[in-house]
Amino acid sequence: MNPGEQPLFSTKAHVFQIDPDTKKNWIPATKQATNISYYYDNSRNSYRIIGVDGQKAVVNSVITPNMTFTKTSQKFGQWLDPRANIVYGLGFPTEVDLTKFIEKFKEIKDLTRQNSSPLIQEINGGLDSQAGSPLINHKVHHSRNSSISSVQSSDSGSLRERRNSLTQGGQNATTPSNSQTEVQLKYENDRLKLALAQSSGNAKKWEVELQTLKNNNARLTAALQESTSNVDEWKKQLASYKEDCSQLKTKMLEMEESHKQKLQQEVKSLQQEVEQLQQIQQSKDKEIDELVLKFNNMSSTDDSNTALQSRIQTLEEENHDLSVKVEDLQRLLAESRVSQDRENSDLIKLQEQLGHKVTELYELHEQIVSTIKKESNS
Repeated sequence: MNPGEQPLFSTKAHVFQIDPDTKKNWIPATKQATNISYYYDNSRNSYRIIGVDGQKAVVNSVITPNMTFTKTSQKFGQWLDPRANIVYGLGFPTEVDLTKFIEKFKEIKDLTRQNSSPLIQEINGGLDSQAGSPLINHKVHHSRNSSISSVQSSDSGSLRERRNSLTQGGQNATTPSNSQTEVQLKYENDRLKLALAQSSGNAKKWEVELQTLKNNNARLTAALQESTSNVDEWKKQLASYKEDCSQLKTKMLEMEESHKQKLQQEVKSLQQEVEQLQQIQQSKDKEIDELVLKFNNMSSTDDSNTALQSRIQTLEEENHDLSVKVEDLQRLLAESRVSQDRENSDLIKLQEQLGHKVTELYELHEQIVSTIKKESNS
């Protein structure tokens, strides 16, 4: 940085540069977020974007009226530096920081456009409006060269006309001062030579500007082609996501239906078994009551009493076994209900995953729509 430069705005961002070989992959220039600042150079009346990582300058870009800062995502933006032939990318912590940076970029770009000459602004604006069309660029280049040639020819023609008029005036003059006429002709000749030299210098300057604009146009065309290929890739990815989501929906519905049917069958069978066991238990209880009644009526007979007691004991044991079976069936029913709750929670998780996928698809769709709008606007 020069001593005469003044900082105008600063923020923090991760710096990236496009791979010069593939023109697609981003190469990180910093390992962490670093200070990115706008500077104004009083001596040169120019603006620069400067980023320093430690003692190393990772960004040093002079802002010109033709530069364009493009927002490619919520927290990422990029621009092309035609003088250094580098595509810079900045990743910001928040979308608010990116918005502030873009607003400052537009403000400084307007200042640089005001400082540039009106003729160059007109030519640059005409070429920028026709960017991306090789045929139109060729026409602009041809018209530019034609305008330069016409300026040169008009200057040469005016020079010859003025020489001829001065020569004729010298021949038809009635004054005897030929020396004064020669001095005047020499003075006019020198002035015309100076005007022709200035016209040639301006023509060369315009040719350099035209070449720079052609280079910018080529880079913008390459960037547009790259953006188009990225949109195609995003469309393929979106189609793949849609297919995955449809498969997940189908799988989830099938699992939900099969689990419901299976659980309903198990619960129904368990309920039937419980009802049967309850009926058996009720019949056994009735039999026990009848036996007890018989036992009370036949208390006089010891043998029958012993048989009845053994029968009662057997029935009580069977009743106990039936009670144990009923408890086991009830426990199985409770476990089945717990398993049903667990499977319902798994289904809820699958629905949440599907929701995340749908959210990702929506964000990707928004990026594609934003990219297509930018291409149509450019």
